[in-house]
Amino acid sequence: MSQISFHELLEIQLEAEEQGWATRWTSVDELRSQVKEEPVLLQSLMREEQDETVRTYRCLLLLSSLDGGSTGGVATIDLAPARFASLKRLDRDPDIRKAFARIFSLALSGISTLSKK
Repeated sequence: MSQISFHELLEIQLEAEEQGWATRWTSVDELRSQVKEEPVLLQSLMREEQDETVRTYRCLLLLSSLDGGSTGGVATIDLAPARFASLKRLDRDPDIRKAFARIFSLALSGISTLSKK
């Protein structure tokens, strides 16, 4: 798990566009139309290998959406191995890693406000 800036997300998007990777927004303009200019949480999901070499890391993004006021969103994007390796990890401790994995699991399944009874 890493936290990246909005600017870093734009750089990742541009790199994904240049490389022709499938998991990205269609353009920087589309990304800007959906994502608030706030920090984004990034979690690795899987990796794509070609000839026994990692080609890309597919990552989940937990971000603030422009669509719904204060709502968040989950999206995916592909990263180059060098960029992925350069990210500062927030989840070095195994317990923290489990907690972040749980957050993403809940986010993917859908989160709603509960009315207490």
